[in-house]
Amino acid sequence: MEKIFKTLDEQIKILQDKGLVIPNEEYAKEILLRENYFFLNGYRHLFMESKSNRVFRSGTTFNELYSMFYFDRHIRNIIFKHLLIIENNIKSIMAYELSLRYGIREDQYLNPKNFVKDSDRKKQVNDLLKKLKRQIRINGGNHQATQHYIENYGYIPLWIVVKILSFGIVGEFYSILKVEDQKEIAELFHVKYEHLLIWLPILANYRNLCAHEDVLFDHKAHRAILDSHYHSRLEIQKVDGEYIKGKNDLFALIIILKNLLRADDFYLLMESLDYEINILSTKLKSISIQQVLDAMGFPENYKEIVRL
Repeated sequence: MEKIFKTLDEQIKILQDKGLVIPNEEYAKEILLRENYFFLNGYRHLFMESKSNRVFRSGTTFNELYSMFYFDRHIRNIIFKHLLIIENNIKSIMAYELSLRYGIREDQYLNPKNFVKDSDRKKQVNDLLKKLKRQIRINGGNHQATQHYIENYGYIPLWIVVKILSFGIVGEFYSILKVEDQKEIAELFHVKYEHLLIWLPILANYRNLCAHEDVLFDHKAHRAILDSHYHSRLEIQKVDGEYIKGKNDLFALIIILKNLLRADDFYLLMESLDYEINILSTKLKSISIQQVLDAMGFPENYKEIVRL
């Protein structure tokens, strides 16, 4: 069935028919026009009676729905800022270590001999190296730094190349490195390379989500992180031997950030998130803040992760 355009008045009527209380319709229209009905409506799930009864809980107001939207925007900006720190750290460390080991020219650091030798992954390695070279060729002329090296030296060193590579490509690049190189890079973060292999695609996924302003708070990653001492020390509940929080939810991302960020940066991250959580808690009437935290995968004692 083809979707039909709805006017602001029609959008208001749809929300009211679903039980949403809208005390100030003109204010609601202004918000819907500026923020987009579709995006705002993406936060309705928490306020529904049930999965089968798709109407708003009794007394749910437009202001609560908008507060949830506004909260997600703020925590998305906070998370994004810290993801960019990690992205820069990962790129810088990889560029340094690989340049040190293999050289600074493209034919040196992109030599197929530098990567995993598994015959089953030969196609993956070749395809990714082609993708890297294509990104260098296409994007190289669009940045002042890369242009400088091309014009003056005839090549682009890896510490400049990483600036034009997406975080997703950098994660794929790490995945085809020799295990000894993966370990060397992971050890500089004081983590195991097996963890970093899982974390990098998750970080790239959240980074893109934040950059495109998608719904963050209840997002689920395609992969789950491995169990960690944070899960056990926070006494996160298990069901059938599996932790029910902190695996592929937003708190799983927090655990990754705890491992990769400097202590002072992580402290500021959690302080900022806690501030936004406290503000939201004062604006919710039809649901509790704990319901929001549950959707985020945050245990009740989530603040304790800072001192662990």
